[in-house]
Amino acid sequence: MKILRFLLYPFAIIYDVVTRIRNFCYNAGIFKETSFEIPVIVVGNLSVGGTGKTPQIEYLIPLLKETYKTAVLSRGYKRKTEGYLLLNNSHSAEDVGDEPLQYFKKFTNISVAVDANRVVGITKLIEDKSPEVVLLDDAYQHRKVKGSFYILLTKYDDLFVDDFLLPTGNLRESRRGAKRADVILVTKCPENLSKNAQNKIEQKLSKYQKKVFFTTISYDDKTSGKNEVLIDDLKDYDVLLVTGIANPTPLLSFLNDKKVNFKHLKFSDHHHFSNQEIDFIKDEYSKLSSSKKILLTTEKDYVRLKNKMEEISFLGIRTSFINKKEEFNLMINSHIKQNQRF
Repeated sequence: MKILRFLLYPFAIIYDVVTRIRNFCYNAGIFKETSFEIPVIVVGNLSVGGTGKTPQIEYLIPLLKETYKTAVLSRGYKRKTEGYLLLNNSHSAEDVGDEPLQYFKKFTNISVAVDANRVVGITKLIEDKSPEVVLLDDAYQHRKVKGSFYILLTKYDDLFVDDFLLPTGNLRESRRGAKRADVILVTKCPENLSKNAQNKIEQKLSKYQKKVFFTTISYDDKTSGKNEVLIDDLKDYDVLLVTGIANPTPLLSFLNDKKVNFKHLKFSDHHHFSNQEIDFIKDEYSKLSSSKKILLTTEKDYVRLKNKMEEISFLGIRTSFINKKEEFNLMINSHIKQNQRF
């Protein structure tokens, strides 16, 4: 794979030229960017793969929703519908995508919509629900919308400054795209990341002159869904783990650290499970001989699987700041107050 990516280097140069021209046209006003009268907070990254966008959106929702009418707009990746949809209780993951449905089911008093055309989506959300702030999920490269605040995520063990453009690397656009960010969040850090290690990363990112924060992924104390099992008790169970996410490695490491005995069935990111695959999973689960067993998945996969397998449980995750949490919260709230219509 590394050799193939090296051989594709000329295509990465072409890709760089194309994305540079595109960004230049937006920066110069040749291509139109649409701004809105309400704060629009964009959460995204420069690279493909899981940097923790979903838990970061889920961090922002409770931070804002008690004070401001909050809406979330996503494109609804891999959904089987098109155009604008405002989520309601009748929608499935196939209709709207797993992440938007997760937001809708998990949080009350917010509006969630999907539309690949973010300009149309925000416009209709404002018409339908009159939000005071909109959170844009995975829209860092969606230049047609001029966000009011940009949160750039980069993974601790795969910083964008150490990466290269597709198809040689994993970057969707040049590293200079980081200049559009208002803040950079280094995600999925070790919980005990030292101050010295933080300083080294901040030095690597210093050329972009952005405030840098460090976050980690924390897991719930117990499973949810069909079975509620304390994490510390999972070691006494036989576990069939089913994942359809970009990078399950942190979850696997967490379970290994907890001495959990599990078998892992891995599927592609945002995978839509066929009836044949559901039958296969059920058959594998039935083969577990222990009287104490659990069929476990991620929270994102759970919204796609729960109506197909009633015996399934999930392990929830959340973003936690290693330090300077209150500084970040104040930055977000101050931005909204300064950019309200009234």
